[in-house]
Amino acid sequence: MSFETTQWTLVVAAGDSQHPGSRDALGDLCGSYWYPLYAYLRRRGYPQEEAEDLVQGFFTQLLDKNYIKAADKERGRFRSFLLTSLKNYAANEWDRKKAKKRGGATTTLSLDFETAEGRYHIEPVDEQTPEQVFDRGWAVAQLEHVLERMRAEGDGGERFELLKGFLTGEGEDIRYKDVADQLGMTEGAVKVAVHRLRQRFGAMLRDEVARTLNDPADVDDEIRHLFAAFES
Repeated sequence: MSFETTQWTLVVAAGDSQHPGSRDALGDLCGSYWYPLYAYLRRRGYPQEEAEDLVQGFFTQLLDKNYIKAADKERGRFRSFLLTSLKNYAANEWDRKKAKKRGGATTTLSLDFETAEGRYHIEPVDEQTPEQVFDRGWAVAQLEHVLERMRAEGDGGERFELLKGFLTGEGEDIRYKDVADQLGMTEGAVKVAVHRLRQRFGAMLRDEVARTLNDPADVDDEIRHLFAAFES
């Protein structure tokens, strides 16, 4: 498996304003991490609108002041850098009571806050810490990215949509026979298809997680952390 295209490669590109793909790279990173950061702030007790403003302002600052250059892959995982940076940003905003209204040449990111609050309200209503909520949001994002990549690379269609329940846990109450009847396959053929899909899903999940790391040797530990995030 190749780890040449890592998320740290995106970070380096995003932190170099002269890089031709800088804005697109940071846009990709924002798309991956804005919701976990939003959920973290909501669990910290920030009202919805203030959490939205903080996340928008945080990523605007990363773009306009190029703070992304401070990310150092030798210091750990990129998600940890982002969370620490958000904590510092929120503390500074608290000191100033409220961020000044941004305008002029600053950048506005298109973040889907309309769906964010709905997603947040279906988070487990237990005693999870804000950090655990962030980790869970990150874990969900990784799984969603894998499923989207599988669809984009040719695994999409009715067959995939029916079989993916066996990957995500949505298929706990789904019987192989029912899926076989819907797809016009034998039950044995469905079991083989699910087995192959699980193998591909596992390989792509490892690749997706590896993109967030500097050292591929950390992949197993990070995957354990990912699944632990669903159990905490």
